[in-house]
Amino acid sequence: MIAPPYRILTERLVVRCWEPRDAPLLKEAIDSSLEHLRPWMPWAAHEPQTLPQKVELLRGFRGKFDLDEDFVYGIFDAGEKQVVGGTGLHRRHGDHALEIGYWIRAGRAGEGLATEASAALTRVAFEVSGVDRVEIRTDPANERSRRIPEKLGFVEEARLRRRLHHPEPRDVVVYSVFRDDFASTPAAGAALEAYDVVGTRLL
Repeated sequence: MIAPPYRILTERLVVRCWEPRDAPLLKEAIDSSLEHLRPWMPWAAHEPQTLPQKVELLRGFRGKFDLDEDFVYGIFDAGEKQVVGGTGLHRRHGDHALEIGYWIRAGRAGEGLATEASAALTRVAFEVSGVDRVEIRTDPANERSRRIPEKLGFVEEARLRRRLHHPEPRDVVVYSVFRDDFASTPAAGAALEAYDVVGTRLL
């Protein structure tokens, strides 16, 4: 698998690798959205964190990105003045698959931003990284989250029992799209530009 881009531009968003200097923007986005995030994001149970804790978190994200271990992105507005959410391409299911995760700050929910970012990541997973499968996993009760893979042409494969821990075990719904079906999905038409770590355009 080829590592995905460091920076992706969509119609409304900048989706890029986190940097430690983003810590204040990330903290503000999460702190203002805790009631919105806690029902669905297990990590929100440990919030709010201090600014130094956020710096260390982002150092870890950047380190794993540079080592091709895990690819966590911030979702920013076009001017990169506000963190509108977070996403990622995660190597959790073997060498030929990537899983997309996402969250959006409370004040920007309902604008289709997670769908826009997920469509872009689906494209780069297939067209840059060369994977065979992309997955999205959601809590069955999170209807807003479930609509995202459905809009993008992912297929619901299974409901796995007691696989999420939040902190009590919850079920998870698995959606996927394979390389040979990707061209026929709405995600294939996502408008984007993608760049590597030195700014060379990849898409």
